[in-house]
Amino acid sequence: VALTSERYGVRRLPFSRVSCGDVAFFERLLPGRVLTGAEELELFNVDWLRSVRGSSKLLLKPQTVAEVSQVLRYCYERNLAVNPQGGNTGLVGGSVPVFDEIILSTVLMNQVISFDEVSGILVCQAGCILENLSQYVEEKGFVMPLDLGAKGSCHIGGNVATNAGGLRLLRYGSLRGTVLGLEVVLADGSVLDCLASLRKDNTGYDLKQLFIGSEGTLGVITAVSILCPQKPKAVNLAFLGCQSFAQVLNTFTTCRAMLGEILSAFEFMDDKCMELVEQHLKLSKPVTGCPFYVLIETSGSNSTHDEEKLSNFLERAMTSGLVTDGTVATDEKKIKASHRFTILRSMLWSLRERITEALTHEGYVYKYDISLPVGKLYDLVTDTRARLGRCAKNVVGYGHLGDGNLHLNITADSYSHSLLDAIEPFVYEWTARCNGSISAEHGLGFKKKCFIHYSKPKEAVLLMQRFKAMLDPKGILNPYKTLPSSS
Repeated sequence: VALTSERYGVRRLPFSRVSCGDVAFFERLLPGRVLTGAEELELFNVDWLRSVRGSSKLLLKPQTVAEVSQVLRYCYERNLAVNPQGGNTGLVGGSVPVFDEIILSTVLMNQVISFDEVSGILVCQAGCILENLSQYVEEKGFVMPLDLGAKGSCHIGGNVATNAGGLRLLRYGSLRGTVLGLEVVLADGSVLDCLASLRKDNTGYDLKQLFIGSEGTLGVITAVSILCPQKPKAVNLAFLGCQSFAQVLNTFTTCRAMLGEILSAFEFMDDKCMELVEQHLKLSKPVTGCPFYVLIETSGSNSTHDEEKLSNFLERAMTSGLVTDGTVATDEKKIKASHRFTILRSMLWSLRERITEALTHEGYVYKYDISLPVGKLYDLVTDTRARLGRCAKNVVGYGHLGDGNLHLNITADSYSHSLLDAIEPFVYEWTARCNGSISAEHGLGFKKKCFIHYSKPKEAVLLMQRFKAMLDPKGILNPYKTLPSSS
């Protein structure tokens, strides 16, 4: 585990330390839902990548907004630091303590509050697992506007707190558009009820936007109101191989022009990603021998119409030489064929969704989540590969091409200060020169907070710090994360 707090010179702020009296108070408030054992807390103190580790000695599991309010009111009065935690699937060290902050887990806040089958508006507690919500709304003919590789364990509250993007953003937009309202508990325990279920509400400032993407530093999200689109009646997938990134870009341009409103995902992966997925996860790709691969999904209401559009696009892509090989999964209506489609669709998406998992088998992973102009997306991978040479085990690139979102991953047998020095701030300087963003969808967390100036002017950072000071004057909420010190 990398000792990142030492590397970045972070020192514990003068918060109070948890006393026996504090534990006794919480045990009375949350009977049977307080953890204090070192072994019990182990998984909650370490992030999913095992790259950062905290030393919290107390974890709380509230079930209601009233309990969260009482917890934060007490912590505020006692000057106890709090680390809100959902599914702990974050990739930038934002979901685990840096020192001994109290972990406030939303794991038991997992109830659906309401669902409107006319409007498709879902209201639920923040601890609901994304995949469970997806299954819930799909049974009612709708889909969640968000889909992630970590959907089996991530919480919707954490998704909102990090403004997670994912695989459906191309079609349904970001959470800033699909989240209609939030219930948030502020640092002093006061409850902000902005849990609206209206598509249009233009009364004053849109306060929920402050908390979307704030990574638990301004308040603890306890409930979410989110707009779910209707489930598409026809879904098709194509997995294609391209001989260059220029061909990937031209394929995307052609795809967007010919598929239009039914295009729901356009993902790209380089060959090294696929090699690692095959090697470590034993998944087989249906197309071989290409430097780049593309996964395209269409979602619509008429299978005949959609299949015809997809077929025309594929014919154009193949005859023009943009694509050298590919396979297609179409949504057949017959039961047996539909079952085969479901299996094939799952297999094709696994090739993309499980890249992160495959990379963890390589040793230590340096992860970068970047937004760039689409035309320059893969140049960063090429330049980083050339810069690092044999110092890195692998340098790979994949991501959401339709959103200009690159996932740059560098692997090594173990963590190395010298390798990190070769990567940072090179990657951020390169991104800044292209007017990109150093965080497209994972947030800044602990690992990236000191690099925010590469994407935001000092005036913007200062204003963010003022918001933080206003909403959390004692700085107890997720300290050491997202923003650099204001001192």
